[in-house]
Amino acid sequence: MSASSDQTSAESRATLPAGVDLHARPAADFVRAAMRFPDRVWVAVGEREVDAKSLLSILALGAKGGTELRLRAEGDQAAAAVEALADCVVNLH
Repeated sequence: MSASSDQTSAESRATLPAGVDLHARPAADFVRAAMRFPDRVWVAVGEREVDAKSLLSILALGAKGGTELRLRAEGDQAAAAVEALADCVVNLH
């Protein structure tokens, strides 16, 4: 939980499938999944964290197949958002 009583936060991790880099089409699929939620959503590789709703930011991560992504969200639907994004990541092809 965050400090604010009306906001929740959630975090999860998901690994990109082998052979799937987070380039144009997979990144666009990921951003579309993030955009379904009104919450603030981020994705991180290592120490670098970016807005999960920004295609250019996702592309700039340069995540390659087998990379572990950290997914984080803040808002009323935070848990659902990170669950949906984790599902999206493991099902990218």
